[in-house]
Amino acid sequence: MEKFADEAIIEVSSGAGGNGCAAFRREKFVPKGGPAGGDGGRGGDLIFTVRRNLRTLAHLRYKHTFKAENGHDGEGSGRYGRNGADMVIPLPPGSVIREAETGTMIRDFSGEQNDFVYLKGGNGGWGNIHFKSSVNQAPRTALPGKPGQTVQLKVELQIMADIGLVGFPNAGKSSLLDRFTNARPKIAAYPFTTKIPNLGVLTVGNSPDEGGRDIILADIPGLIEGASQGAGLGIRFLKHISRTAALVFLIDLSDDNYLTAFDILQRELAAFSPELVQKKRLLVGTKTDLPETEGRLAELAVKYPDEKPHGISVFSGDGIKELAEDLLRLTEATEREKA
Repeated sequence: MEKFADEAIIEVSSGAGGNGCAAFRREKFVPKGGPAGGDGGRGGDLIFTVRRNLRTLAHLRYKHTFKAENGHDGEGSGRYGRNGADMVIPLPPGSVIREAETGTMIRDFSGEQNDFVYLKGGNGGWGNIHFKSSVNQAPRTALPGKPGQTVQLKVELQIMADIGLVGFPNAGKSSLLDRFTNARPKIAAYPFTTKIPNLGVLTVGNSPDEGGRDIILADIPGLIEGASQGAGLGIRFLKHISRTAALVFLIDLSDDNYLTAFDILQRELAAFSPELVQKKRLLVGTKTDLPETEGRLAELAVKYPDEKPHGISVFSGDGIKELAEDLLRLTEATEREKA
């Protein structure tokens, strides 16, 4: 099984400032030189940055402590200490950082993000060159650097996609993703083949540079009845559906429960989050190439006339082109609503 990490507890620290130096000029022919202690360097910052090539939090799986470099101490002859190097933690789009103890959200990296400086490094301490005065020509005072900060955080990942594929295990989600995109999910004729969310890019029309459009699809591991209460594999990944703009419900027409599957899926999503059932959606019947599915799409349409279910076969290609066009219209409609 591939390792998919969507949560991590980490400890992050900014660097402490370097200490100031108490020193004096000691040069030939300058027997009583004045103060010459340099300042300490500033501690490094703790910074989060979004990396579009990251898809999971696997890089946080084994390393749990991240600390910026301390500033270096000041030295004699007026030499200032070097600033500490920043610690930059890359995160995939859709990440959320929270306080580990309280769960309070600190930052949501769901949009266009610049680097986020979360913890500032400590300031360096002053050397004794700052303390010379008319009444104190030889100050021996130097200040220590300010300490850094340390915080425990919980990092969560919620996959960002235009459309989420939802359905029971073996409903054909992975096969459709494979047909549409350059993703290569594991596919087999038994339930729970997909154990991690998969992302793929469907290009409708020509390339985006020539007026086409890319649509990001997410294949969410199959739900089962009771998933919202923790049954099966689905509960862990229900949260990933919340970031998708729209949903496609895939109903396996070769399954004898094809007339009740949509209702069950709707109930599970509503139990997890009522907002999920308010998203724009398409209802799709799969495996229309199989002889036992004949007539079942029509029955589905009679039961859900407002949904206008589509029929597709990944094996024969039936309905695939029409579905791609409808996915484009669905994506554009959700974008117009957000505008």
